Amino acid sequence: MPQPVAGGYISLEGSRRPSNGQAIYQSTTEPTGPTSMLESMKRVLGQVVGSTTNAASHDTDDLLNNTNGRQAIIISSRERDKSGKTLNNKMPSAPSAHTAEEARLLGTMPVDPLDDIELRSVQLQFPNARGSIIDACDQRRVTTDKGDIHVAIQGDTSKPAILTYHDLGLNYATSFAGFFNFPLMRGLLENFCVYHVTAPGQEEGAPTLPEDYIYPTMDELANQLQFVLSHFGLKSIIGFGIGAGANILARFALAHPDKVGAMCLINCVSTQSGWIEWGYQSFNARFLRTKGMTQGVIDYLMWHHFGRNPEERNHDLVQVYKQHFERGVNPTNLAMLINSYIHRNDLNIARTPTGTPGTETSASTLKMPIMNITGALSPHVDDTVTFNGRLDPTNSTWMKISDCAMVLEEQPAKLAEAFRLFLQGEGYAVGVLQKLGRKFSTASQSNSSSHAEVTLQ
Repeated sequence: MPQPVAGGYISLEGSRRPSNGQAIYQSTTEPTGPTSMLESMKRVLGQVVGSTTNAASHDTDDLLNNTNGRQAIIISSRERDKSGKTLNNKMPSAPSAHTAEEARLLGTMPVDPLDDIELRSVQLQFPNARGSIIDACDQRRVTTDKGDIHVAIQGDTSKPAILTYHDLGLNYATSFAGFFNFPLMRGLLENFCVYHVTAPGQEEGAPTLPEDYIYPTMDELANQLQFVLSHFGLKSIIGFGIGAGANILARFALAHPDKVGAMCLINCVSTQSGWIEWGYQSFNARFLRTKGMTQGVIDYLMWHHFGRNPEERNHDLVQVYKQHFERGVNPTNLAMLINSYIHRNDLNIARTPTGTPGTETSASTLKMPIMNITGALSPHVDDTVTFNGRLDPTNSTWMKISDCAMVLEEQPAKLAEAFRLFLQGEGYAVGVLQKLGRKFSTASQSNSSSHAEVTLQ
């Protein structure tokens, strides 16, 4: 039987004492009393005071010497339950060879990948970054009768042309970079060439226009597009404008209907400015000339583009545009453009009811297909409704996209899909557009919780 030692017993695995042939290790190890009362008292006192006697050490050495090379396992009394059974909560010590082998195996085991990740090695990528469109465009200067204007060309010039025009306080990069870098639009650009036109003095880093420079009116800005078409040899274009740019494209389409195949106009205003708009914008133009970009001007521009409470929808996007208005806009040049916009005249277009005796379709009505788009939260919804009521219902569509004010930035997927279907309906690259539509139909269906409202009038 194993002999008790200080704090426990020594159990010998499967060994027998050669002298008498009796088993020294059974399924249970029970302490056996010493041969004399004196030895028992010594061992009890040794366990209490934490010291062992020479006799106990001698017995322990005898047992260790009689193991025939087998390893002894010390079972502590603390590792037993109340019934005396050994608790299996601790692995026995392994031989040194096994310990080394287990160490090698543990070294080859996969560890948690999160332990090796450092945040400083993570690089963010922005597929809709505005700088990418600047690098991808061919920058040109086109001479007109009212000075030079900036035109950025994106795509193969041998493909059908899409001509864009921006809104107040923006340029081609800040207006269309995110939208034309959208995956569906990048595929669309493989079959079209986009000509981004920027109003005089509104490009990034533009110098201040001379004091004696007379800024073009809205009709004159529209007439400048004729020089752009002549410079690049374009016979027909697809117009794509937003805000003030949409009004300019509408004027160009009225003057040159044979040069515009179709138009997509966002937040287009067809009437002259009202008293409230004229008053606010007059103060903004004055502040821009005298004090620069003030907080009041920034607030009005944010309302013009995003409506009310834009921070609740997209705080980061709002900060990007605020920083652009503060740092990337020439205040004096913007004041000139605002002054031209608030002094615009009415487009003078009207819908002529079909079947009216003795009348024909009004000559001033836009005859090309038009997709008239606005955001449900935009402050220009009523203006687009008025514009839609003055268009021919057989070739115009009014579309209101929910949960957004600035459609290009807040709902690019819905606008890209609508624009693709619009071009496909007009016969532009039908096969390619259908293939793109099938490719991105799954992504569009995943966003079915918020859908666009389309109304024909």
